[in-house]
Amino acid sequence: MVILKGTAMSRALRRGWIAVALGMTITTTAFAADLTALREHNWHQWRGPAATGVAIHGDPPVEWGETRNVKWKAEIPGNGKSTPIVWENRVFLITAINTDMVAEGVAKPEEQPQRPFGIKFPNTKYRFVVMCLDRTTGKVLWERTAVEELPHEGHHGDNSFATASPTTDGERVYVSFGSRGLYCYSLDGELLWKKKLGNVETRLSFGEACSPVVHGDFVVLNRDNDSDSRILVFDARTGDLRWEAKREEKSAWATPLIVEHQGRTQLITNASQRVRSYDLMTGEVLWQCGGQVGNVTPCPVVWGDQVICMSGYRGSMAMSLPLDAQGDITETDRIAWRYGKDTPYVPSPLLYGDLLYFNKLNNGILTILDAKTGTPVLESVRMPGISNIYASPVGAADRVYFLGRDGTTLVTKHAKTLEVLANNKLDDSFDASPAIVGKQIFLRGSKSVYCLEAMAAE
Repeated sequence: MVILKGTAMSRALRRGWIAVALGMTITTTAFAADLTALREHNWHQWRGPAATGVAIHGDPPVEWGETRNVKWKAEIPGNGKSTPIVWENRVFLITAINTDMVAEGVAKPEEQPQRPFGIKFPNTKYRFVVMCLDRTTGKVLWERTAVEELPHEGHHGDNSFATASPTTDGERVYVSFGSRGLYCYSLDGELLWKKKLGNVETRLSFGEACSPVVHGDFVVLNRDNDSDSRILVFDARTGDLRWEAKREEKSAWATPLIVEHQGRTQLITNASQRVRSYDLMTGEVLWQCGGQVGNVTPCPVVWGDQVICMSGYRGSMAMSLPLDAQGDITETDRIAWRYGKDTPYVPSPLLYGDLLYFNKLNNGILTILDAKTGTPVLESVRMPGISNIYASPVGAADRVYFLGRDGTTLVTKHAKTLEVLANNKLDDSFDASPAIVGKQIFLRGSKSVYCLEAMAAE
């Protein structure tokens, strides 16, 4: 149809199109607002609604034990370190199950050469499984085998073949098994698409762990490794590759962060050579900054118009970087602050309001910084009852939860001092980070997933 300018029909048609466009804008805005509200009441990705570790509307129990405040406990087959995600009445997680089916022509573990940390390559096939549990009962709603095959390398004894946490946009669930592929399911377990990614070599065969991130129509997977580091961006609906970028990085395990700032959507990656910000739409590097140490694992967090990145293997570094940076800002005055002491190796920091909580290496030693200035308000304080920690701290209802590997959870007040509210113990070992939704906290151990909630009868 040709619209002739200046005629009554053209004016009416223009008014009609404006009304339609305005209606679409209002509908789209309302949908985005509804989705944001849903995310705030769920735990749709590894570090929670805002990727800070805070459950905005959460109010989980303060105390629990094997016989107290356990709403349900579900045994999980196989081995996995991934944190569960929660969307409304569904809990999603992944696991890798050894089938004990020996692959032909592969050396037995006991016949293989000695490797650092005693790492062995498997000679049996594994089932790489996605599970969906009922949030109310813990019963399995559905279980899907994404793929069954022989892993091409082993993993560190504290890692697994199922360590990346799933993520969801409320319509689809996205799951990464590293070199075993990226998979997309409906919330009801229908396989929508899958992508075989190819094998990579990780440092000393430590294994893969980076979680996928979804934002709008984009799904992002960062694959920093020792053979072919790349960042991959897929279409969330179809799995088609939107763009990829080769990265001059060695093995790292930090999940990327996506943030909208001044009209641009930035994809921020934390790694040893550079922290980089990419334009999510195009793959263009917007800015970058060196200064991190090795084996980067903690994920970035955003405070205001700054992004805070840290690492703690063979050195310590935390720095606050401006989101409006351009080019390479390494060693420039654009860096808001640096802190070079007792930063974490594996756990990511918790950003709760203006306070930044983190542990020294993988130890129960706590530091709290003022997120604006980087000034310590509590520095290198030993936490009682926790000696070793891989899980990242989480926060809700003015409380902070630190989960130790031995099943001890220290609950403290959200404050500039260390005020212990409870010290809880469960009979399992824990490396996955907690997830908090509403009145519940979910803890994934080596054997079971716990849903903990203050029970009225108690």
